[in-house]
Amino acid sequence: MVFYFIAAFAFFCYRMIVSQNKFVTALLAVSYFTGLEVFIRMARSTIFWEQGKYAVIFFSLWGMVYVGFKKNAVPYVLYLLFLLPAVGLTLSNIDFDENFRKTVLFNLSGPFCLSVASVFCFGRTIKRDELLKILDYIVYPLIATTIYVILYTPTGRELFISTQSNSATSGGYSGNQVSTMLGLGFFILVTRFFIPYRNVLVHWTMMFFMALMGYRALLTFSRGGVITAVLMAGIFITFYYLNSTAITKRKTMIKLFVIGLGVVFLWGYTEVTTGGMIVNRYTNKNAKGVEKKDITTGRGKLIEAEFSQFIGNPWLGGGVGSSSDNFEEELGVKAASHNEVSRMFSEHGLFGLLALLTLIFAPMITKLQGRKNIYFLAFLSFWFLTLMHSAMRIAAPAFIYALCLLNIDYSPVKKPAKRKKTLAKSQAVIGQYSTLAYSEENIRDINSN
Repeated sequence: MVFYFIAAFAFFCYRMIVSQNKFVTALLAVSYFTGLEVFIRMARSTIFWEQGKYAVIFFSLWGMVYVGFKKNAVPYVLYLLFLLPAVGLTLSNIDFDENFRKTVLFNLSGPFCLSVASVFCFGRTIKRDELLKILDYIVYPLIATTIYVILYTPTGRELFISTQSNSATSGGYSGNQVSTMLGLGFFILVTRFFIPYRNVLVHWTMMFFMALMGYRALLTFSRGGVITAVLMAGIFITFYYLNSTAITKRKTMIKLFVIGLGVVFLWGYTEVTTGGMIVNRYTNKNAKGVEKKDITTGRGKLIEAEFSQFIGNPWLGGGVGSSSDNFEEELGVKAASHNEVSRMFSEHGLFGLLALLTLIFAPMITKLQGRKNIYFLAFLSFWFLTLMHSAMRIAAPAFIYALCLLNIDYSPVKKPAKRKKTLAKSQAVIGQYSTLAYSEENIRDINSN
């Protein structure tokens, strides 16, 4: 599996060298490694734990070498600068050695990934078909992830004796991250149900994997990724419907009915498979059907501890990576933050607040400037909701956020020049035959006279 990552990296390096469209090629590379990240971790094949984010950063920077970046992307540079004071605070308390990589780089790799990808994408325009291809490149490794989870997961009702997040049904890895990525794949393929693939066989193959990803996401028993995917789909379908013609709206309603039936069937099948445990999970009950007191499964206490640290250090916060130590001191538990918003307050203080406000309002300004992107709110909601339940442990929220900054060109694709030349030649030949026929008629008239 390590070879798989290296081979994919080498392939996209080659594509970057030979490709004419460096911008789109770089985005394809970034999208592929975004989808691949959790699979590589799940298969225990990482060279560096954050190598997925490093790949996103690498190809984004490489793309900028060729196409540059827009001057108006300054907010995303400021966002990164707002995080530096807490880095200085942390460096004053730890040695610049292995602890620096574990403490600082681990916690800031996500924000740095978001900053670089956003600067790369900001203000750029791509064709609709190019965006769909980029999304497909996220889905391809997620198909491999889904197959891996199925092959390496034991079967039987004994897997579902609890309503906790289930690593056994998540390929032996974090149910939270697997649910997030499979949920993202499910959402992308739901959108392709409404914007179908041109090849019928490909289309229905992808729809099969859409259902499979939704099913496996439910079996992780991690609610965050599934709920996020459903909300994203609802947002996308709403805006797709509102921006459609009357004929397309009628087709959309029919497809929505079909999707609804599919979701009901999928939920019912999952309920049978899990012996009803999935219902208990989503209604906040334990295995015995008794309602739990804390719907956040302990994360609410972590958030309280983080805001408590913010109140004690409002200007600079506690420093990068301080949340884990704070949890151990206040709650007596060793845990990492699951909420990027509260972590920004806790570790970066008011500078963290400024950084968050930058990320929220900068894309809104681009929307007001007239940029078109039907995925805009769906992508932005994925970023924010994922921050709330999974922080920035993976590259997906960073890259999907960057995609919402793109302007999509919906103009119809022009016909290739070759077809025009062929048409011109055909017209010339017809003209020659017409001239010849006219000459022959004149000759007959002369002979008859």
